[in-house]
Amino acid sequence: MNSLPLDGRKESPVSLTLSSTSFPAAGSIPVRCSCDGQDISPQLAWTDPPTGTQSLVLIVDDPDAPDPAAPTMTWVHWVLYNLPPAAASLTEAVADRDLPPGTRQGLNDWQRTGYRGPCPPIGRHRYVHKLYALDALLPDLKRPTKPMLERAMQGHVLAHAELVGYYQRRS
Repeated sequence: MNSLPLDGRKESPVSLTLSSTSFPAAGSIPVRCSCDGQDISPQLAWTDPPTGTQSLVLIVDDPDAPDPAAPTMTWVHWVLYNLPPAAASLTEAVADRDLPPGTRQGLNDWQRTGYRGPCPPIGRHRYVHKLYALDALLPDLKRPTKPMLERAMQGHVLAHAELVGYYQRRS
């Protein structure tokens, strides 16, 4: 699993949590949230961002690409940053216009903003939904890629939470 370097900062002992009513932790992501269905984003909810949180970052990626038997890359599905700490969730099928005020979007690996769901070419893949609580509001990064956003986040991560779901296309 990829982890973000924290530049020596210690994460808060507060237990930031991330969950979904669309799928259970370590469960199957529903077809409606994949390229085989409506390709809509799952519902996501979080609790307990630590004191001092100024913004949240959400990154959804697939570390099993292209083949879970021999992964060679991590495929990025969704990048959001500067979510306000008072926001506690994203609805299923959230539209860009309905993102919490101030939320900015980065580029996924299709070179687009917004959510793109699981669409694995082979096998059962893990989809890691990562939420980070930051002690800063990031500047406008102009549609950053995941690596650009991670560089901007370095030294600002107070806590993080992960939610893993699985998806395999029907034969």
